[in-house]
Amino acid sequence: METFNSLEEADVPLRTVQGDSINRDLIEKQQLYTWKQPSQHSGPQRKSKNTNAHAASGSYSSELRKKVFPAISRSQWEDWHWQMANRFRTVESLSPILDLSDEELAGLAGHMGALPVALTPYSASLLDPHNPAQALRRTLVPTAAEHLLSAGESIDPLHESNDSPVPGIVHRYKDRVLFLVANECGSYCRYCTRSRIAGRAGNSAISRDQLRKGIEYIAATPAVRDVLLSGGDPLTLPDAALNWLLTELRKIPHLEMVRIGSKTPAVLPMRITSSLVKMLRTHHPLWMSLHFTHPDELTPDCVRACERLADAGIPLGSQTVLLSGINDNVDTLKHLFQGLLRARVRPYYLYQCDPIKGSAHFRTTVNRGLECISGLRGHTTGYAVPTYVIDAPGGGGKIPLFPERIIGTTPEGLLLRNHDGNTYLYPEAAPQRPAGAVGDNSSQVADFPSRH
Repeated sequence: METFNSLEEADVPLRTVQGDSINRDLIEKQQLYTWKQPSQHSGPQRKSKNTNAHAASGSYSSELRKKVFPAISRSQWEDWHWQMANRFRTVESLSPILDLSDEELAGLAGHMGALPVALTPYSASLLDPHNPAQALRRTLVPTAAEHLLSAGESIDPLHESNDSPVPGIVHRYKDRVLFLVANECGSYCRYCTRSRIAGRAGNSAISRDQLRKGIEYIAATPAVRDVLLSGGDPLTLPDAALNWLLTELRKIPHLEMVRIGSKTPAVLPMRITSSLVKMLRTHHPLWMSLHFTHPDELTPDCVRACERLADAGIPLGSQTVLLSGINDNVDTLKHLFQGLLRARVRPYYLYQCDPIKGSAHFRTTVNRGLECISGLRGHTTGYAVPTYVIDAPGGGGKIPLFPERIIGTTPEGLLLRNHDGNTYLYPEAAPQRPAGAVGDNSSQVADFPSRH
């Protein structure tokens, strides 16, 4: 069986900083891979006497490289294949770089779920080594709470398997399909909706035969005009595999657009190479939905990766999951969404966390989400306010949620509440009769005839 391996079969040279003196100078000036103390938007913090020292020295990732990978060069660090091959997966590998809490040790030691533990060295370098309450650290390092099952949780809460006509295809909406083309991610978010399949042991690569069956289904279904490539992360595929897949999809005459869902710019920005971008731009119209959680992900590396994709003419939208104690406050979301706009990424969806198994500690209330949207609307540019949605359990699809703005109606019109809580009247137009109708003397307006 022919498969694509995400760490092999690359048909393009590895990216290095050699021969790119302008970018290298920029990298040095902006302190590439610089770790900083988590900002005030990072949620609850446990102070450490060493945290300020790291912030003052300004380069935790350099310390991480020297401590854990003393022999590697900068060009190796910037090689995405090296990053994938050297991910942190176990207590033994994480202990030298993080002061693991009892909760984290219990989560790692008792890990029995389908979703593996994996952090790229790059994403690990963004974590505060002494603060297990740091926002990004909570999203990537499992805790004991992950092993608790709460009411309403399941391994497939969205019932994607029920809407799967062939392996890898989820066909829920008439004119578009979800195409799962990869099982692997650079780093695994602990609240992942597809934790049942992402990175599962012995199945990190999807066969070309399975991909062909998905392509054949799309080709045989004329109603499908839009396909979203997801997984796993499609950008963990080699350039050759991704190019083949996009080329085959582009042969389908009724397919109007292809979207790629990815978290790569946040956890593996060196994957966005010039070779990848050059290949992607040959497959327009191509869109990307990028996953971001917290403003601390928006490093200079991440921003440059997004800008490189935008420069290739790829429209970028973001998807963010609302997470308790991590990003469920207006200040954090505002900084994240405004930062994304500066990186030319349009905030698109804010998701209520799906009720996967062991997710209770991540899920906040819907009222909290509505409060966050209310705190954004009217207090930042409209482009920075995504649509807040619940992907309905049981396969109901995305349902948008909005703060209550319509107070009621009066004989004079519609009563509305604005972002500051003030009430305004909108005068709704009364039905009017066309000019020239019988009895029209231009001085009075009669109602339209009733329609039954």
